[in-house]
Amino acid sequence: MLILGGGTAGTIMANKLASALDDRDWRITVVDGTEEHYYQPGLLFVPFGTYRMRDIVKPRRQYLPGRIKFILSGINRIDAEKKTVMLANGEPLRYDCLIIATGTDIHPEQIEGLADEEWGRSKFDFYTPKGADGLAQFLKGWQGGKLVVSIAEMPIKCPVAPLEFLFLADAYFTERGIRDKVDLHLVTPLSGAFTKPTSSRVLGEFLERKGITVTPDFDIARVESKEKRVVAWDETEVGYDVLVSIPTNMGDACIARSGLGNELNFVPTNKQTLEADGLADVFVLGDASNLPTSKAGSVAHFQSEILFENIMEHIEGRPATAHFDGHANCFIESGFGKGLLIDFNYDTEPLPGEFPLPGIGPFKLLGESPINHYGKLMFRWVYWNLLLRGMELPIQAEMSMAGKRVQA
Repeated sequence: MLILGGGTAGTIMANKLASALDDRDWRITVVDGTEEHYYQPGLLFVPFGTYRMRDIVKPRRQYLPGRIKFILSGINRIDAEKKTVMLANGEPLRYDCLIIATGTDIHPEQIEGLADEEWGRSKFDFYTPKGADGLAQFLKGWQGGKLVVSIAEMPIKCPVAPLEFLFLADAYFTERGIRDKVDLHLVTPLSGAFTKPTSSRVLGEFLERKGITVTPDFDIARVESKEKRVVAWDETEVGYDVLVSIPTNMGDACIARSGLGNELNFVPTNKQTLEADGLADVFVLGDASNLPTSKAGSVAHFQSEILFENIMEHIEGRPATAHFDGHANCFIESGFGKGLLIDFNYDTEPLPGEFPLPGIGPFKLLGESPINHYGKLMFRWVYWNLLLRGMELPIQAEMSMAGKRVQA
C-alpha cells in the first residue's frame, strides 16, 4: 500500500489502514517531501496573533507509527501502467494499491505581476507558513489604509477562509482602535460571498454589517504593483494599500508530469467511490481530486471513512460499494469570540438549524454563537490527538438532515 502525501488526508488514511492491516501481509509506505506537519486551519489565526507558528506545527513522523514506513522525498512521476512511482532521486517504488493524497498549494506565479519584488512586502498570503508569519509581522505595525483580500479563481483550499480572514481583521483592527482607518474589501470571482445561495446571502449580510465591501464577478488578469491595483480581464480595477491574495490553487506538479490531472493538476476521480478514473488500483483522497466539494480537512476526514471501506473491499477482491456524498462541515470564525457553522454535501447547500441534535445543538448552523467559536478552537486538540491518528469521531461521514431547516 503506497500513499503519496503525508498531510491530513494521507496521515489519517495511513493510520486507519495500519490498524486494520496489522495482521495481514500488507506493508504501508507514506511518501512526503517535508518533515513538518502543519495544522493548516491554524494558519488563519497566525496573522492576528492568536497562534504562533510553533502552536500549529509538529514532526510528521510523530503521527506515523513504526509499522508505517515513511520516505522523505519528492515525487517525480506516477506510472500507473507499470504500477510504479518514481521518486525525485530516480528510485522506483512498486505498489499493489496506490492512494494519491498529494494535496494542493498556492501558485502566485500564475497571476501576472503577483509574485514580484513586492510579494511579502505589500502583497501577502496566509495559506503558507511563510506567508502567514510575514503577514503577522506586517500587520503589527500597520496603521491603516485599504486592505484587499483577492481570490484569484476557484477552487481554493478552505473556501470560507478568505471570509474568515476579513471577519477576524475587522475584530483585530477594532480592538487596536484603528478600524475607522481601515477599508476592508473582498474581490472575488464568485457572484456573491460564497458558492451556495443561502450561505452566500447570510455571509454577505455579515460582510455588509461589518462594513466590508464586496466586488463580485471579478476575474483577475494581473496585479500592477507600482500602481497598487488588481485588474480584471474587462479592465475593472480595485486599488489597495496591502493585498492579501488567495492565488490560483493547483495540485502537485508530479500529477502533471504523470499526465494524470486536469489543467489544474487535480486527478479526475469517481465522486462516490474515490477511485481514480480509468486507473486500476488507484484511489484519490483529499485536495488532490477534482471532486465538486470543498478542499477542506473535514472533507478529507469524511472521505477517509468511505475510502477505508472501499480499500478493504478492494484488498479482498470485491467492488467498491461505499459512497461518498460530498459531506463538508466547516466552522467559520466571525470575529469577537463568535463563529458560524455550515454542514452540506453535493446535493444539499448549507442550511440554518442546529448541529448535531435538532433543537438542541449545541452548535448553530448558519447562525452566530460563541460555542461555534470555541468549537473551532477546540478542534486543534481533536486534530492532533484523535483525527490524525485515524480514530473514530462522533460525526457520520454521510451528511444528516437532522436539525436542518429547509428554506422556502
